[in-house]
Amino acid sequence: MLSDLRLAIVINPDMPVGLIANTASAIAIGLGARQPLLAGRSLADQAGRSVDVSSCLPVPILQATQETMGALLLKALGSRDDVGAVVPFPAFARSLHDYADYEKTFPDRDLSGEPIDGLGLVGPTKWIRSLTGSLKLLR
Repeated sequence: MLSDLRLAIVINPDMPVGLIANTASAIAIGLGARQPLLAGRSLADQAGRSVDVSSCLPVPILQATQETMGALLLKALGSRDDVGAVVPFPAFARSLHDYADYEKTFPDRDLSGEPIDGLGLVGPTKWIRSLTGSLKLLR
């Protein structure tokens, strides 16, 4: 049901450009892992050289404050269905350089009170639009 799928990545625009890029890329990996139909294919050119594809859908990068993203995260988690994917990038994750530490720390955190640097969403078009329709593109 790829025809009704949409995705969006929302980023805090107040971060330095390197952190914006890191946050967006980490979220994109999470979305792709959760929804492999977004990529996971190969294509071959005329000479038979095979490459792995990037996303088969547009990937808009939108902007929002940490506060707006926190509210958006809670709204998304409260309304997603079986198709939806929600990938947050909480600010505390940046201080942890080992994924095992993140996994260990995460259950002790309450995302409703954590600053969120980025958020990735995949799901039905109507759901994504209802969540992100008022957000502007990151420029």
